[in-house]
Amino acid sequence: MISRPLLILICGCTLAGPAAAGNLNAPAAPDAAGSAMYTLQDLYNRLNAGTAGVPRPGAFAEPAAGPGSTMHTLTEIMNRMPALDANGATAADVLSGKTFWGLTSGAWGAKTGSMVTQTMNAATTSQSAGYYNAFNLATVDTDLAAPNIKSGVSIFGVAGTYAGATLSAPFPVAKTGQTTPYAGGDDGNLQKGATWPNPRFTNNGNGTVTDNLTGLVWLQHADCGGAKLWTAALAWAAALASGSCGLSDGSAAGRWRLPTIKELSSLIHSGFGNPAIPNTAGTARWIEGDPFTTVRSDGYWSSTSWAPFTLNAWGVYLSGGALADVTKATGILYVWLVRGGQ
Repeated sequence: MISRPLLILICGCTLAGPAAAGNLNAPAAPDAAGSAMYTLQDLYNRLNAGTAGVPRPGAFAEPAAGPGSTMHTLTEIMNRMPALDANGATAADVLSGKTFWGLTSGAWGAKTGSMVTQTMNAATTSQSAGYYNAFNLATVDTDLAAPNIKSGVSIFGVAGTYAGATLSAPFPVAKTGQTTPYAGGDDGNLQKGATWPNPRFTNNGNGTVTDNLTGLVWLQHADCGGAKLWTAALAWAAALASGSCGLSDGSAAGRWRLPTIKELSSLIHSGFGNPAIPNTAGTARWIEGDPFTTVRSDGYWSSTSWAPFTLNAWGVYLSGGALADVTKATGILYVWLVRGGQ
């Protein structure tokens, strides 16, 4: 047998270009600044109750154990998420400065309301959406009007304009309205009394007229009740309510009444006749609708009985303002109602 030597070739090779395998260095742990995070439980609590949650700070660490039985699934968390709602509030539905989460398409996310506050007063008969409950309940007192409030005083946002009398007496006698003198020292010559306000009357637009001199509120329709016996006039006055005689003031039965003789006489303007009632401004004779309707130049009942013989009551004849006692049982006079007063 012939022995032959074993030849072993050792080849040292160098690869040209980059290595085919990636960097085999072990990955570094997240740094502390980027590792703080919330858990799924934190997310669920925020959606469920608005809980702030606390992020877990520090370097990443492998969990010691798997999630416990209290962990919420992604489906449970999604079920707590808000969804688009076409009927959701918009900024115009929420008071200015109040934050809310917008749910409508195009207005999704954190929003701030823009609706301004609304002041309720006698001129406000309805509320904007968002100011009332499901029953839309609101009560506006029709007496809450500027002419009924003392000048310089505001009540629920309504600034008063009633100047009242400037005389020192607490209840001064008003001027009669007569300006033509017929003799030295007579009424037209001296014109004594408290000055009338201008305008004298305010049409409240609800079937009532406010006398800015006395503060009384009169039925605008001066002949709605027609002519009646005195007792029938009292009963008719007590039954009148909003919805009748052109009234839309919300007044209930029992609020209207026959005027006293002094109240009824306060309407008289002694500078005019047929009827002796002034216009809205108080500067000329009344004409239809300015501010009253169907004023009769005839007798009207007062609620005041005639003291010498109480089977009679005082009446005022608006043709010239004359007063007369009229038998209650047989007298037929017109009825003009009032409310308010002291």
